[in-house]
Amino acid sequence: MDNQLQARLLPLRERIDALDEQILDLLNQRAKAAQDVGKIKQELDLDGPILKPEREAMVIRRLQSLNAGPFTDQAIDAVWSQIISTCRGLESVLTVAYLGPQGSFSEQAALDHFGHAITRLRCDSFDEVFRAVEAGQADVGMVPVENSTEGAVNRTLDLLLSSPLKVLGERSIKIHHNLMTRSGTLDGVTRVMAHPQALAQCQAWLTQHHPGLPRDAASSNGEAARIAAQDPTVAAIAGTMAAQAWDLQVVASGIQDDPQNRTRFLAVGAIETLPTDNDKTSIILAVPNRAGAVYEMLAPLAANGVSMSRLESRPARTGQWEYYFYVDLLGHHKEPSVAQALADLKKQVAFFKVLGSYPRQ
Repeated sequence: MDNQLQARLLPLRERIDALDEQILDLLNQRAKAAQDVGKIKQELDLDGPILKPEREAMVIRRLQSLNAGPFTDQAIDAVWSQIISTCRGLESVLTVAYLGPQGSFSEQAALDHFGHAITRLRCDSFDEVFRAVEAGQADVGMVPVENSTEGAVNRTLDLLLSSPLKVLGERSIKIHHNLMTRSGTLDGVTRVMAHPQALAQCQAWLTQHHPGLPRDAASSNGEAARIAAQDPTVAAIAGTMAAQAWDLQVVASGIQDDPQNRTRFLAVGAIETLPTDNDKTSIILAVPNRAGAVYEMLAPLAANGVSMSRLESRPARTGQWEYYFYVDLLGHHKEPSVAQALADLKKQVAFFKVLGSYPRQ
């Protein structure tokens, strides 16, 4: 039986080996072509950014449209994100800032979106992420903006309001929370640590299984994992990347209250992203504090046939019960219908800011 199995598998394995050699040769040809593009840019003294979000998105979408399987569209996105990242890195390595330390979900989102051929700049806060990009210490930043369970990440919203940076991309990832310790048990553990959002996303599970275990906030889940790696009395809530990074053992996996729990991240930088025919535009608005103002705010969108995919309100901190509205629109701000809707909006609102247009995930 074993001989029959080997006889049937051998030609298939040889076929796979031959295909791998062809793929490797084609990857090197692609890398060489990318280098040639870089040389032409240098010769023509084209000093633009190395990152082209619209071009990268269109490359992946084109391949997905040609895909006949069994390779999935998600697999194409994952594989070609790494290929593009590696080829981009041959010309110039992108520095990406995000909330650290090692093993955070922000790091996972950055790697999923920009690939592994990057320089990682781990920051202690969302404020530091924005400062690093604004100061030129990083090319781009990756920050969470909303969670499917807990809603908006308010500090990110506040920073988007005040920062000159533009939104140039989005990445939604599934959030799989694990309870982890050095020993793999809760023996001797006196508290559990995580980012406040993670604690909120796991509160029902924690209340049911460990109601007496105090919960302490950390600046990030990666930081909670780092502390747990040093302190056997601490259990951390974090992802599998953090467990691997800090050599922790999982006590319980999948402890998030919502099994479909996801977090949406935004990539921010100084790059103006061009249209791809499948984009989003994020804006911030404020309206006068009077009856019907919000209805009037939305009217130009309907009048110009522009769809809204998200509306989030945030207090303006004036003490007058005024709000900023964070709105995601379908379409690029350079598309005629969107451009007209934005022009009409700008005339009637008290505050208007375009955060950026970017490819939809």
